[in-house]
Amino acid sequence: MPVAYLVLLVGNAVYGTSYVATRMVLQDVGPGTLALVRLAIGALILVPLALSRRPAGDRLSRGDHWKVFWMGLLGFAGAFAFGNWGIAHSTATNAALLITVEPVALILLSPFFLGERLSRREKAGALLTLIGATLVVINGVPGVSVALLPHWRGDLLLVLSGLSYAAYSLIARGVLSRHAALPVTAWSILWGVAAMTPLAGLEWLGGHRPVWTATALWGTLYLALVVTALGYLVWNYALERVPAPRLALFINVQPVVGALLGVWWLREPLTVFIVAGGVLVLLGLHIAVRAGRMV
Repeated sequence: MPVAYLVLLVGNAVYGTSYVATRMVLQDVGPGTLALVRLAIGALILVPLALSRRPAGDRLSRGDHWKVFWMGLLGFAGAFAFGNWGIAHSTATNAALLITVEPVALILLSPFFLGERLSRREKAGALLTLIGATLVVINGVPGVSVALLPHWRGDLLLVLSGLSYAAYSLIARGVLSRHAALPVTAWSILWGVAAMTPLAGLEWLGGHRPVWTATALWGTLYLALVVTALGYLVWNYALERVPAPRLALFINVQPVVGALLGVWWLREPLTVFIVAGGVLVLLGLHIAVRAGRMV
């Protein structure tokens, strides 16, 4: 279990870089095309690995086949489509903030769908991580030191993206208790490719063709290989071993990494809110992990 927590921490740190990378690529590549290319490259990596390393006798039941289908439709195609179009009509900052929809949804829905819930101390840790993530991304106190002027269309799509990611985890939790992470990830990403293809096709028919600049090419490869192929495999590995509500807390690491990336890469100022928010996220994770004794 300690390894799973470390994997979650590093994995969400990597996810935190995806918002800036996506925003940069979307300057030259359409949202649908970017989503499809990410999924296609991820599938080219994961499917051969799954076929070569598939455990003997590990066959999906009819019910699990349907669950893997919904994982691909919601957690890959839906989450990527809503996320890319959301960032295109909003900001990378808002995307990093609204990812908190995912852990909130997991914490609230896990007791009903999975019978998993947080203890009081874990809930206290969860609250600290959410407050910390909000401070980091907004870089102030909402309604006090900063005014919020959301790009409501894009923000709504980003909320739907967060809910799609949460649905993926809720569905996957049961499947991964019966099957290995690699084949489940591979088969679900194939369904994501199938669902995303017509949306990308409509984008092309609408005249939105990609321009493969060096930034777009390297950014897409990074998003496909590191964030999609490796990232989902890491997530499923952890989801197989950690209850969904506790796993959700680590998602709040993403806004902190996004903010620190802005300080380092974009030369944005390091403010007291970023520092305070980062401390709260780490403190909340410490409290929650200590409360949920590792077994």
